Amino acid sequence: MLAIYKREVRSYFNSMIGCVFAAFLTIIGGIYFMVYNLYSGYPFFAYSLAGVIFMLLISVPVLSMKSFAEDRKNKTDQLLLTSPVSLVEIVLGKYLAMVTVFAIPCVIYCIFPLIIKLQGTAHFLVDYSSILAFFLLGCVFIAIGMFLSSLTESPVIAAITTCAALFFFYLLDNLLQYFPSSAISNLVIWIIIFTLIGLLIYHITKNQMIAGIVTGIGCIAGIVVYFVKKTLLESLFSALLGHLVLTDIFYNFSQNYIFDLGGLLTYLSLIILLVFLTVQTFEKRRWS
Repeated sequence: MLAIYKREVRSYFNSMIGCVFAAFLTIIGGIYFMVYNLYSGYPFFAYSLAGVIFMLLISVPVLSMKSFAEDRKNKTDQLLLTSPVSLVEIVLGKYLAMVTVFAIPCVIYCIFPLIIKLQGTAHFLVDYSSILAFFLLGCVFIAIGMFLSSLTESPVIAAITTCAALFFFYLLDNLLQYFPSSAISNLVIWIIIFTLIGLLIYHITKNQMIAGIVTGIGCIAGIVVYFVKKTLLESLFSALLGHLVLTDIFYNFSQNYIFDLGGLLTYLSLIILLVFLTVQTFEKRRWS
């Protein structure tokens, strides 16, 4: 894993993607810091950091798009799949390389609260816990991009789908108010979701039976719930998707001044899940 990690880190900086990514986030964070903290005198760097989240939606797809898609495009993934290194080590090596690049601006952000302290009152606990939450949120975004990159051999498609997915999660809090609350509407959404899950399973496994069974069980279960106790379906997806508003966890740290330990565990759980799904995608390709 260490060899893959070193190779990936070198590739990011040899191709200038790593340098541009780190410089971009550092400059954007510095601009927000200068405007809000130095010029306006706001004592919380966490407030400035909240503005950088939007820039992650643009920069993370550029960082993650080449993680696996470029290997598939250049057929160099065959060397990885036939190497004696386990798939877990391959995925972790690539993922940790991207996290290392992302960690560079986050480490630089740690200097900003110290500068605030030199000018007056600083709130280290809020600022540094917000930087930690920001870092883990970025790691989740990178894991999403890595997983989507493993599904295609086109870096451009990987970047576009990652950008779309991140924008969806970013806007999810505002979109929830438009979700239907009736039981029949949620049943239709239920069936659509399990149909998409079945298509995803078929794309990964190429097994029609497994995909059909999962889709059928899911759809039948939704219909049974609708006729037995339809109140369970009312506003179901609004409530479920409310737990996927990833930015709310960061805002608990930066705006509500709450150390959300459960939120950090949610970030870590999502990272583990996405890494696992990426491994399973390549496990399927190795055997096929």
